[in-house]
Amino acid sequence: MPVQIKRVYEEAKKAEGMRVLVDRVWPHGMSKEDAQVDEWLKEIGPSKELRQWFDHDPDKFDQFKDQYKEELENNEEQQDELEKLKDWTIEHKKNLTLVFGAKDEKNNQAVVLKEILDRQQV
Repeated sequence: MPVQIKRVYEEAKKAEGMRVLVDRVWPHGMSKEDAQVDEWLKEIGPSKELRQWFDHDPDKFDQFKDQYKEELENNEEQQDELEKLKDWTIEHKKNLTLVFGAKDEKNNQAVVLKEILDRQQV
C-alpha cells in the first residue's frame, strides 16, 4: 500500500489510512486528540545526539540521512519499530501515513523512512 508523509499539525484526512507518528519527542503544542495518530513509534526516531547535531539544517540532510540509516541498522529498538512499519505496509489494506512534527517537509526522518518503505514495495 502507498506510504505518505505529513506534518502532524495539518488536518488529518480519512484517506490517509493508518497514521503513525515517527518522532521520538511528542510534537510541541499538539494534544493526543488533535494529532489523530493510530500509533506512536517514538523509538524509530533518530537519537537525541543525531537530532541535535542535524538541527533541521538542510545542508546537513544527506549526512543526517546516512547516519540515521546507520542507526536504524544498528539499534535493536529502532530495527523492531522499522519492522513494524514494514509489516503494516504489507498487512493493511489501506494507506500508511508517516506523521512528523518538523517544519521542513523535505529534510526529516519521515522522508528517510518513506524511502526505505517504498523500496521494499517494489
